[in-house]
Amino acid sequence: MMVYFLLIGFAVLLVGIEFIVDTHAEEIRQAFLSRTADPATIAPDHAIERQPLVHLRNKSILMIGIIMVVILIVMTMFMKHITEPLQHMITASRRISGGDLSQTIRIEGDNELAELGGVINEMASNLQEIIHLSRNTCASGQKFLTTMNDASPEAAPNPGHLTGMQVESDRFRSELDMLQAALECFHFYVIPEPEA
Repeated sequence: MMVYFLLIGFAVLLVGIEFIVDTHAEEIRQAFLSRTADPATIAPDHAIERQPLVHLRNKSILMIGIIMVVILIVMTMFMKHITEPLQHMITASRRISGGDLSQTIRIEGDNELAELGGVINEMASNLQEIIHLSRNTCASGQKFLTTMNDASPEAAPNPGHLTGMQVESDRFRSELDMLQAALECFHFYVIPEPEA
């Protein structure tokens, strides 16, 4: 985007320079003087007859200066309010995609960039919850499998042991259901089956 501002500034500068050069051209001077004064009284070296051209040239220089200052101010504001927050979001998003879900994006203001930062923060938070739920489910599954393996098939089943296994089984099933419900919220990319 900054390139566009620089191109606009460059174009304005070129147009202004062309205007200044044209006002210094002898043909323009003679044409201007012939239309503004009586041809019999034209003295080519008199400054009074050239004063309108000098005034016009000075105004064009002032106009170019003002436009360049405005472009500089707009570019500075653009860099401060758009480019820097975008760069911050890109850096944080790369870290999140690399696995660092502790990253947060802080953008002051009430604009689209702040909203996008909030959405990225929500996404990281949701990923943290899913990973936490997955870890808990894995731990419960390992515990349940250990309990199942510890039960010896030769010994008579202990009623307390069977009740504990049932509780562990129900808790594991509940955690699997929560994980399945969380995973159902996501839409995954699938490759469509080829038509026969």
